[in-house]
Amino acid sequence: MKHHIVVILTLFCAGNLTAQNSIESILRAVEQNNKELQANEQLTRSKKLEAATGNTLPDPSVSYERKWGKPASVGKTAELSVSQSFDFPSVYIYKNQLSNLKSNLFDQQGKIVRQQILLNAKAVCIDLVSLFQQQRLLDLRLANAQKLSALYQKRLANGDANILETNKIDLELYNIKTQMRLLETERNNKLKELQVMNGNMPIEIELTDYSPVELPENFETYSREALAADPELRSRENELEVSRKNISLNKSLWLPKFEIGYIREMEPTDKYNGISFGVSIPLFENRNKIKQAKALNGYTQMQIENTRLQNQSALQQLYDQAHSLKIAMQEYNKLLQSQKTLSLLNKALENGQLSMIEYFIEANQVYESMQNYLQLENQYQQIIAQMFRYKL
Repeated sequence: MKHHIVVILTLFCAGNLTAQNSIESILRAVEQNNKELQANEQLTRSKKLEAATGNTLPDPSVSYERKWGKPASVGKTAELSVSQSFDFPSVYIYKNQLSNLKSNLFDQQGKIVRQQILLNAKAVCIDLVSLFQQQRLLDLRLANAQKLSALYQKRLANGDANILETNKIDLELYNIKTQMRLLETERNNKLKELQVMNGNMPIEIELTDYSPVELPENFETYSREALAADPELRSRENELEVSRKNISLNKSLWLPKFEIGYIREMEPTDKYNGISFGVSIPLFENRNKIKQAKALNGYTQMQIENTRLQNQSALQQLYDQAHSLKIAMQEYNKLLQSQKTLSLLNKALENGQLSMIEYFIEANQVYESMQNYLQLENQYQQIIAQMFRYKL
């Protein structure tokens, strides 16, 4: 009695190794072809170049003066001046360190975008698996209904059945075919969505089974690993390092700036060569910049704590949902194995032990239980995908 249901459930759960390879192959293709990811890579490169732009010497200054005397006998004089200004050496050290820290920050921000795109793609893949399995369930229902339809057409011809029973089967056939058409439309929409994610390149791999996943036994161990690899938290921490280095930079900007140059004066009878040296004292330009940098540092520290608490809470909620779904799936599994199988229901109907109404009530319970199991498994897979998004 249990064997028929077990076989059906096995069909839904088979081929996990192939499924894992299929979904991973699609995710790698999306990572390579996704237009948003490609645009984000260019944006990250642009930000890195922009961060490195300010760590150079100012442009040198060249000036030339030409003077005419009056009366003309006084003659003409000229002056050529070339000068170069520069900050205190520590400024360039801090700017270089700040550029490297910003580069790491932009990489982490790029990882956040990449992770979200791949998670969205995986969610579509999981839905496609669910739609395929629902299609198999409808195929099973259709084959069973067609068998009953053929049987009752013979009975109706022999006078052993009435038209109401035949109409009931025909209505079941119509409902199944309608659901199959709607399911096919939804599947095509999901494939188009996935194709757009793949840079508008079609996906040739058909997804039929889920990847094997296990709920972590210990939440604390899992959450530590997930938070340690969380790109959002890493990005916040990089922002904190940038803000700290920005404080050091703004402190060094209070040190004097220097200017050194070469001067050449040319008079009618004499020529002079010399050097110039100047110092700029920053009394007004950097006012309140250190206070602003410290305030930003404090804000970033609070943001890190807030992000950590929010992400920890989100992981706990996902873990609890997955745990509840896993229990529900196990209970449905037991229920399906204890219910009457379709083969037994068909035999009882053929032998007259069940009326058509009783048969459809019992059969619909079996189908509904199978459908509920598929929905639970889809929700479970979606939540597990979110829990392990840091591994994408």
